[in-house]
Amino acid sequence: MRLCKTVEEVRSFVTSVRFEGKTVGLVPTMGYLHPGHLSLVHEAKRRCDVVVVSIFVNPTQFGAGEDYQTYPRDLQRDAGLVADAGVDAIFAPEAAEMYPPGFSTSVDVAGVSEPLCGASRPGHFRGVATVITKLFNIVRPDMAFFGQKDFQQVLLIKRLVEDLNMDIQIVDVPIVREADGLAMSSRNVYLSEEDRKAALVLSRSLSLARQLVAEGERDVARLKERVVREIQSEPRAEIDYVEILSVPHLKQLDLLADNALLALAVRFGKTRLIDNTVLEA
Repeated sequence: MRLCKTVEEVRSFVTSVRFEGKTVGLVPTMGYLHPGHLSLVHEAKRRCDVVVVSIFVNPTQFGAGEDYQTYPRDLQRDAGLVADAGVDAIFAPEAAEMYPPGFSTSVDVAGVSEPLCGASRPGHFRGVATVITKLFNIVRPDMAFFGQKDFQQVLLIKRLVEDLNMDIQIVDVPIVREADGLAMSSRNVYLSEEDRKAALVLSRSLSLARQLVAEGERDVARLKERVVREIQSEPRAEIDYVEILSVPHLKQLDLLADNALLALAVRFGKTRLIDNTVLEA
């Protein structure tokens, strides 16, 4: 496995494998990898000849007071995990490599970036769209792989690729959960033992919503009210948002007439977790 720290290094590697006629898959991550990330790697290995994993904690998608400085980092650990999974190359640049002096360009994707995390984390998706555009231009993958836990991000990247005529297939992979239902996240390491137990209310509330829809409930306000009530039954939970929106445009709904996204963002102590499910109407 090759470790590339510069744009020139990873471009040279990709050029060499393309010369051999091989397809390239990219798995963009911010590191501190867990089985959810590895599920993306396994899918990329299944579909592509060569797999590149990027590991880069992107400063432009963090806002003031967020956890950029403390976000968990362990490149040596991550490199061991992806080497065992059969990854061909890691691209792990420093921030100055991606944003050199004089850097002054950003990418905005309107519409789908505005609700949910776009509303509660201003500028977040501008940072995401900008760094993903850079990674796509640097690695030039045939396919790129993203987890459905970041469902809004997946929709944004699909919109970006379509609008800018990028010749890249975006593959979204289902959420990977712990045995007790908690969605895997690098930020789970922040949780205290008490908050870790409390966070199970997220998967319980999603299950409740799916059950209600299966029983015939279609009123979005009533569904949201039941989900909010379930989350608020956990004293350690502080809701950022609970929303049910159309897919793929993330518009407000009154009634479920088609599949819709139920998305949650909830704080447990200082840790903000997101989770979601698609309600199949």
